[in-house]
Amino acid sequence: MTAHKLETPEVDLVYDVHGPLPTADGRPPLVMIGQPMDASGFRALASHLPDRTVITYDPRGLGRSTRKDGRVDHVPQTQAADVHAVIQALGAGPVEMFASSGGAVTALALVAAYPEDVTTLVAHEPPLIEVLPDAKAAECARAGFRDAYQEKGWGAGMAAFIAMTSWEGEFTDDYFAQPAPDPAAFGMPAEDDGSRDDPLLSDRSWAVSSYQPDVDALTAAPTRIVIAVGEESQDTFTGRTSVATAELLGQQATVFPSHHGGFVDGEFGYPGQPEAFAHKLREVLDNAG
Repeated sequence: MTAHKLETPEVDLVYDVHGPLPTADGRPPLVMIGQPMDASGFRALASHLPDRTVITYDPRGLGRSTRKDGRVDHVPQTQAADVHAVIQALGAGPVEMFASSGGAVTALALVAAYPEDVTTLVAHEPPLIEVLPDAKAAECARAGFRDAYQEKGWGAGMAAFIAMTSWEGEFTDDYFAQPAPDPAAFGMPAEDDGSRDDPLLSDRSWAVSSYQPDVDALTAAPTRIVIAVGEESQDTFTGRTSVATAELLGQQATVFPSHHGGFVDGEFGYPGQPEAFAHKLREVLDNAG
């Protein structure tokens, strides 16, 4: 693996190349992107694809990628332009892409704006509130964990976030009638360290979950788009957004093993099934039909 830095006026983007360029097998490089996760979260998945040249990167303002634009918000269109710049810097496009969570939102924005960059996109559980029938209630649920974070700190905010993302079905009155979850029940500290800059729990990433995909641009693009959903999360928030996004694009969501973080191992909290996940990803990428 070799690390590279792409310096631009707004940000220094750091990306990693796992394997040779040009690729050994003549296939496009496989770019993996997440949000707010950085490149380290794809270590396990990449290890199960040893024959592929894999590219991972740290989004602006996260990990090793240092912002110079004076901003702290995370905007899909801006990050799409960053990924486009990385693909151009590789000199090996168009690429194949696996994108998860907020990274899947960035990837949809990328394909809409730069349709020639990606041959196949596997977009795994994009958290797109606006595609849901209960979008207004979902916005209130999102505000709920933001408010818990602002009022009581990281542990309270993360507990409320877990409660939201593990709730099955629409966000009904029963959801909002629940007592605030206890951070200790999730093994999290109740103490408040005073920080309020978490990209997941603050409102800094609301542009990600509020993004509205450009269906016309996506369906007109030459990119083959596969919307993926974890078998364990189909009735939860990101499972429902995945199914709804797939329907907007005239397809059914493709079921992958495990849950929202199904490609990670025990290094990042609740472990998924990275080996089985990699097998399914290979199957989907190899099936161009």
